[in-house]
Amino acid sequence: MKYSIGEFSKLTNLGIHTLRYYEQEHLITPERDSGNRRCYTDQDIAWIDFIKRLKDTGMPIKEIRKYAELRAEGDSTLSERMEMLISHRKVLNEQIKQLREHMRKLDEKIDFYRRENSEKIQLKLKK
Repeated sequence: MKYSIGEFSKLTNLGIHTLRYYEQEHLITPERDSGNRRCYTDQDIAWIDFIKRLKDTGMPIKEIRKYAELRAEGDSTLSERMEMLISHRKVLNEQIKQLREHMRKLDEKIDFYRRENSEKIQLKLKK
């Protein structure tokens, strides 16, 4: 199926300006119809979903652009793309580790406040 930029914008939940920016950054390369208007496909939807996931996980646009360039080169770059994703996964795992530590520290502080509040309530009840 083919989609205009407006339809594609709604399907991907990305603004038209964002789609044009992604095209300018060589992240996407939509087909063009006979009137030179952009035409997007279901394959483009899947690709945009992956781009959004990479962005959501903190991969910089520069890295996504590199990945997109490799993707455009074809199957000869599968290993290099896989290595990029493995590297990015390592970064994510470190971030997850740090977030878990932050969560543990917050939980400790919350527990402290709960104990303190409980003790104060108990003291008030005794009076």
